[in-house]
Amino acid sequence: MSGPGLIAFPKGYFDDLCDGKRSLENWIDEASSLSVDGVEMYPYFYRKASEADVLRTHQYAMSRGLRVPMMCTSPDFTHPDEDYRQKQIDAMLFWIRVMSASETGSRIRTCRVLSGQRRPEVSRDDGIRWVVESIEQLLPYAEEHRVHLVMENHYKDGRWIYPEFAQSLDIFGQIVDSIHSPWFGVNYDPSNALVAGQDPLAVLNRFRKRILTMHASDRHLRSGFSLKDLEKYTGVGYPESLEHGVIGTGLIDYERIFAVLKKIDFRGWISIEDGVNGKADLLNSVSFLREKIKNTFG
Repeated sequence: MSGPGLIAFPKGYFDDLCDGKRSLENWIDEASSLSVDGVEMYPYFYRKASEADVLRTHQYAMSRGLRVPMMCTSPDFTHPDEDYRQKQIDAMLFWIRVMSASETGSRIRTCRVLSGQRRPEVSRDDGIRWVVESIEQLLPYAEEHRVHLVMENHYKDGRWIYPEFAQSLDIFGQIVDSIHSPWFGVNYDPSNALVAGQDPLAVLNRFRKRILTMHASDRHLRSGFSLKDLEKYTGVGYPESLEHGVIGTGLIDYERIFAVLKKIDFRGWISIEDGVNGKADLLNSVSFLREKIKNTFG
């Protein structure tokens, strides 16, 4: 196994897959032509949230030569209601169990964990405590089923009202540093760092010993904007100065990122979040990352 594995997340088809306008089988068929090793899934892509239905879909992916090693789950652990948080834990137990059946070869299988929504009434201390307690409840089950939990430096799940509670690096770091388990790590996303006003390389180096998986995308400045506009941005939501584009042609310094990945001997999965502007961008992003993996890891 030389270097990381490369999989794809259907960012450009996200809403259509969630709404049922596009079938998962159709996306899997398209992904099988992308020269990737597998696909990353999201719970609301499935027609039925039953174990049998999910596993049938994963078996179909395998029949098309694709693994399903990453599940992009989005638990919300910052709700003040303890029963609500328990339901989020119960849902994660289901996805951990489902992912334990995924065939991933010699690489890991993962379920993403988020902190939860940044509700105005929830204090920093309460939010951190609830998130850490919730993840720690999941870890024995994750270990039993050989599934890693990966926390992402995220902005906001597409179905949430509020942005991520742990979007700021200090809160994210406090949560990650509080959890000590080989079955817990970080899903690193350089674009999320950029959107949060953070240096993607600084985030990578801060968590380099905990990174198990990675999301890859890129951001470009829209016409008429400059880096100064991005630096001045203090609002909630994605800065209007930024847009998606082909990986390796935007603001993310993938040359330096891959240099760090080489130093830490990264062998996990890189999931491509692209295709917002069409399949051509996605194909170019796959080609860029394939070449980067080959040149970096041999």
